[in-house]
Amino acid sequence: MTAMSEIASSTPVAGETDDQAGVRPGALLRPGTLYVVATPIGNMGDLSPRAREVLSSVALVCAEDTRHTGQLLTHAGISARLMSMHEHNEAGRVDEVLRRLQGGDSVALVTDAGTPLISDPGYRLLAALRVAGLPASPVPGPCAAIAALSVAGLPTDRFFFEGFLPARAAARRARLQELAGRAETLVFYEAANRMADALADALAVFGPGRAAAVGRELTKRHETVYRGSLAEVRAAVLADPGGDRGECTWVLAGRGTEVARDDAELARVVGILAAELPASQAAGLAARITGASRKAAYRLASAQPAGQPGDE
Repeated sequence: MTAMSEIASSTPVAGETDDQAGVRPGALLRPGTLYVVATPIGNMGDLSPRAREVLSSVALVCAEDTRHTGQLLTHAGISARLMSMHEHNEAGRVDEVLRRLQGGDSVALVTDAGTPLISDPGYRLLAALRVAGLPASPVPGPCAAIAALSVAGLPTDRFFFEGFLPARAAARRARLQELAGRAETLVFYEAANRMADALADALAVFGPGRAAAVGRELTKRHETVYRGSLAEVRAAVLADPGGDRGECTWVLAGRGTEVARDDAELARVVGILAAELPASQAAGLAARITGASRKAAYRLASAQPAGQPGDE
């Protein structure tokens, strides 16, 4: 059995330090190794020098979408042989890749953006390599889940990565109910055009005061990060003219991670009143009851999904 630490770096040459091993320019790849290569999630400047070296040196690049990866490689000045490997054909491609590896070729696996296998294809291939005893080596880099966590302002010592929720509202709400008791920070992926609906369901399940963040188009030109309570974040998404375009990663505080007591009380009162009254009237009453500003109360009330009460 080959230890992962032995396959993740090249053999040092004389005079080379341990810190330099495996990252020197022009280093030869290990024969018969699958390199799992992270690629940019938006900003092309995030393609690492090692990723460039690997992608330009392997015999074959397995890509989720060869057209998308071809554009990336062209932008980086890399010429490589591409083979498609996505959720619909992965099972049929595994044996071919294994034969290439067993024959001594080095192969790279990439996804359309970010780190392969993180809500993307590749598991079947890696599982087959494990059974066959063939080596795999990570070439780490961008990952949308980690990028969003790093700027969300929520606990990161423990988190639960859920990925994409079901597209149908009833199934999505049911899955959120199953996650409601988790104490870890929750991380989700979602298309921007479904973000408002997903947040509306989260409001109904978790209440408007749960701390949240949404990262849209991370590292791209129109990158936007919304942070606040669930109600505030949803209001910001709805108010953004471009909020329904692109890709989103959203992060939700786990059970027991509450917003400030005064904010939570305002959100609770607004949630109750907004379920029965127009937003303006609910905001006015909530401000009088809690002593909060009417502006803050209205921001929460206007973000409430119709007919969905908050926590009582």
